[in-house]
Amino acid sequence: MNSKKVILSGLLAGLVLFLASQVVNQIFGMIFPSITAEYQNPNLFRSFKDPLMLLFFVHPFLVGVLLAWFWNKTKNIFGENIKGGMKFGLTYWIIATIPGMFATYSSMPYSLAIVSSWLISGLVEALLAGIILQKLIKEKI
Repeated sequence: MNSKKVILSGLLAGLVLFLASQVVNQIFGMIFPSITAEYQNPNLFRSFKDPLMLLFFVHPFLVGVLLAWFWNKTKNIFGENIKGGMKFGLTYWIIATIPGMFATYSSMPYSLAIVSSWLISGLVEALLAGIILQKLIKEKI
C-alpha cells in the first residue's frame, strides 16, 4: 500500500471526524444548554485565545492518519466491505473511547452530559472513519 494514499485517506477521514464532532457537539449543545456553559468554563478548558488551543484542531487529523495506517494493517481481519469498516470503527471506539470517557468522568469535574456527548460523538466519528477508510483503502496489503 502506498503510504501517500494512507496519509491522504487519513487526512480526509480526519476532516470528516472534525466535522462530525462539530455537528454532534452542536446538537448536544442545543439539547443540553449546560454543555455550552461547561465549554466556556476557564477552569475546565483553555480559552480559544490560547495558542495551544490550535493543537486541538490537529487531533482529528492525527487520529485519522493513525486509523488509516491501522486499517491498512488490519482490514483483512475486519473484512474489506462497509460492515468490516463499521466493525473496525466500533472496535476502535470500544478500545479507546469507552475507557477514556470512563477515566475522564471518574477523575475530572466534567458533567455526565458532556462526557456522554463525547462518548456518542466518538461512536459516530469511529463508525464514519471505518466506513471512509474502507472505501478509500481497498488495495491488498
